[in-house]
Amino acid sequence: MSQLPETHDIDDRADKAHEDERHAALAYLDEAWNEAVYDGLDEDCLAQAALFTAIRSMVATYGEDAAADFAERLAGRIRAGEYTIPENRQ
Repeated sequence: MSQLPETHDIDDRADKAHEDERHAALAYLDEAWNEAVYDGLDEDCLAQAALFTAIRSMVATYGEDAAADFAERLAGRIRAGEYTIPENRQ
């Protein structure tokens, strides 16, 4: 199994292509998320299911060790604000 790529391991052209693909994927997931919430699903249940599905996919693609290493780095990234969307301040 290969290791999950670090952001700095990808050259600029590949990073741009991956960035575009990540944005498209996020748009699909946001739309599905919003539809599920509109249909009455609890957001905590959605979050748990999304995390499970994402981690299961990473384990299948990269193996347990690489997925676990990625998960271990998440706490620092969360604390650093990588997953915080700033509120619009006017």
